[in-house]
Formats: sequence, C-alpha cells, structure tokens
Amino acid sequence: MTEKSLRRAPLEGLAEPMKSASGPRVSLREIAFLDQVEVRGDPANPDFLQAVRGAIGFDLPLIPNGTTQAGGRVALWLGPDNWLLTQPEDGAGNLARALGPALAGLRAALVDVGAARAVLELTGPKARQVLLKGCGLDLHPRTFVAGQCAQSNLARAQILLMQTDALPTYRLHVRPSFGPYLVAWLLDAMTEYA
Repeated sequence: MTEKSLRRAPLEGLAEPMKSASGPRVSLREIAFLDQVEVRGDPANPDFLQAVRGAIGFDLPLIPNGTTQAGGRVALWLGPDNWLLTQPEDGAGNLARALGPALAGLRAALVDVGAARAVLELTGPKARQVLLKGCGLDLHPRTFVAGQCAQSNLARAQILLMQTDALPTYRLHVRPSFGPYLVAWLLDAMTEYA
C-alpha cells in the first residue's frame, strides 16, 4: 500500500495550467484519486443485481449508456454485462472490498481499475462547444443529457464521457498516458472562451 503523502495524481503537474485557463464560461480540473472498479455479471440474474445493490446501495443502470448514483458513488453502463463503479477515495469504504464478498459464489468478475483512468471535469456554459471541436458524439441537449455516458474519441484519445448535470458538467475518463495530450488539446480548445 502506498503512503498517501507520497502519491501523485496522474495530471497533478498540469493543475496550474488548467486553473489558469479556466473561467466562468468553461473550466477544467482533474478529479484525483477516484476509487474505480469494473464489475461484470449477468443483468438477467436477480441474485447478481441484488448482491451489487446490497453492496453499493443502489441499482446498476440497465439502460445502455445510462448511469445511476447515490451518496457519491456512480455506476456507468459500459456494455450489456459490464459497469464502471466510482466513488471519491475517501467515500464509504473501498468498492472492491464492499463488492468482493457480495459477489462470492456468483458468476461475476470484479477488477480494481483505479490506476487505469485519469478523470477530468469540464464544466461551464461553453463546455459542450469545447467537446464538439473534437468529439463525434451528438451532444445536443435533446440527445445527450445528465445521467448519460458514452465511450468515444476526443481528439483521437479514447474516453468515457459522462454528463453529470445540465450546466453542463462532463467527466472525461482517459488513460493516464493520454492525459497530458488531452489536457493540452482541451486547453487549446478552451482559449476562445477564456
């Protein structure tokens, strides 16, 4: 286990440029140290769904590209039998420790992926316009709304995009190795709204 004082967020060195480029129309920041696990199981199995519900306190989203959340925990639909669960690291316990015993004896898989994704938050009235410069998703408010997620590319980087509110605020999950590139691209795309 790594001592917390020695850890560094994947994009920590870019915090100042993100802060400097942010303003009332659009802002960018890293959400560091999220507890993240992927869980796989059969959504047609009520025992699996009940076990997850009992461990995390709410239902998994069963609608494609949907999300559910409660108490700081978020579940994102990744595929017909695949979900990403996140929570702030100082949240209500470790997700893997909560889910492991609950899924014992069931046909399910659980993988801690906390080091596999850096998470950025892009927010403000111009956040959608920034994303549209490099993302092929239809992000129109009639089509992509709060509570939805999708896997796509943004400026050639693979991302998992989630809209958290109508402002709009987006969370972008990206591989840490692509993080500096994506931050540089987003900062450039934000310049006209500074």
